[in-house]
Parts: sequence; structure tokens; C-alpha cells
Amino acid sequence: MHCLNLKAVANLHSLSLPGRASGGGAKDCSFRVNRIFACSVPGSGSGTGPAQGSSQSPFFSRTETYALLKQQLEVAAKSEDYKEAARLRDSLRVFEEEEPVLRLQRLLKEAIADERFEEAARYRDELKEIAPHCLLKCSSDATTLGIRVQVRSVYIEGRSQPSKGLYFFAYRIRITNNSDRPVQLLRRHWIITDANGKTESVQGVGVIGEQPVILPKTGFEYSSACPLSTSSGRMEGDFEMKHIDKVGTRTFNVAIAPFALSTFGDGADTT
Repeated sequence: MHCLNLKAVANLHSLSLPGRASGGGAKDCSFRVNRIFACSVPGSGSGTGPAQGSSQSPFFSRTETYALLKQQLEVAAKSEDYKEAARLRDSLRVFEEEEPVLRLQRLLKEAIADERFEEAARYRDELKEIAPHCLLKCSSDATTLGIRVQVRSVYIEGRSQPSKGLYFFAYRIRITNNSDRPVQLLRRHWIITDANGKTESVQGVGVIGEQPVILPKTGFEYSSACPLSTSSGRMEGDFEMKHIDKVGTRTFNVAIAPFALSTFGDGADTT
């Protein structure tokens, strides 16, 4: 999980974050958007295209199929093709029954909706047992001293090689300064945990080679990536910042709330 070489990664449109202002909206924050970078790992190759042999992985096919079924269901429902929507819903149910995590996520959601809380507690405990991080969303949102940090992660199938224990996740971060003082981001600190409970602490200067200054009512966005040896995990951490409008001010830490790394995204909770 160490960041060795930085390489540009294209076509990560699914890393959009909610709430960006457009045109004359109510929010007047302006943002600097930076290039997307990825951390390469030993043995992952030197190119930025799809990893060799990844298309042959059966896991690649299943995650791709699941995402496609969900997308088709959404389209059918919006176009009021309810017969097709019902067929796709049933196909998704069959798919989820074959994936223990997805099945339990669906059962948990249904139990909560029906107020069957004893069953919900049992499903939750089963999920924690087989997939400790699956109850987290693939996004998070936290504010510290007026500095808001939003994160969204996504699985990159084209860079992953499940047969070799390599799962590649990208994440996009938006930092918004809602305070009335300018700040500078000095350092980053990540705690990365895989599905086996193995934890790694990663620290570094700035982000993607910068120590950005973020003025009041403005923001800064960037994207990066994290290779993982398991199909799910979690990330959390903090940014060390300081106010730059006065000399000698102390630094402070801005929280990055926990978010999931998952090959199935937010799973059944998003259907």
C-alpha cells in the first residue's frame, strides 16, 4: 500500500462528489481541481492501461455484471418499463443470493424498513463477522474547525488483478474552507485497513506534491488511489493544517472520516 510512483489515471468519472455548486447556485465556493494520480505497486506494471490478464478474472466479470444490472434497472424504472424492471430486479436478487455480503446487506435493509430490529441486529452481526468494513459507505463527510472534507471511493477494475491479490481503488477528495481564515495543508496521514484486519499507517508531505493554500469560501479537490490485497477495506485519517493569516499559529488536524473500499461499491444499500 505504499505510494511509489505517481502516474496519471484517466476515465474516473464515477468519482464525482455531491453538492458542487454550478452557475448561480446558493454555494459560492470556488474550487481548484487537480489531476488524478495513482500509486503504483511492485509488480503492477509500468503502464496506465488495464492490467494484463485482468479481463480473464471471474471476479471482474461478476462485479461488472452487478454494476450493469443495477444501471439497467435504474434506466428501466425511469422509462416506466416496469416489466423489464421487474425482470432486472429478480436478476439482481438471484445475483445477491450468491454473494453473502450483498444478500445480508439486502436483508438488513429490509429488516430495518419493516422494523424487525432483532433480525436486523442478527444480520448486522453476521456482516461484521464476514466483512468488517461493509457497513461503511464508500463516501464520508466531516468538518473540523470549519474545514469540510468529503471523500468518495471507487473500485478500478481495469487496474486490478484479483487472481494475484491486487485490488485497485481510487478516491476523490474535496476540501472546502467554510471558515473565515485562510489555511494551508501541510501533511497527510492515512490509516488503511484491509479485510483481514491488517492496518498500515501512511504519512507524507502535502497531497499529490502540493501544500495548497485554501482561502475562505474556496476549495481544493484532488484524486489519488490505493492498492489493496483484499477486495474490501477502509481508509480514514487526517490533514495537518495551519492558519496563515498570523505568524506563529499552531497547526491543527482536520479529520477524514472513515470510508469503505469495496469492489461492489455501496452494494445493496444503493438499490
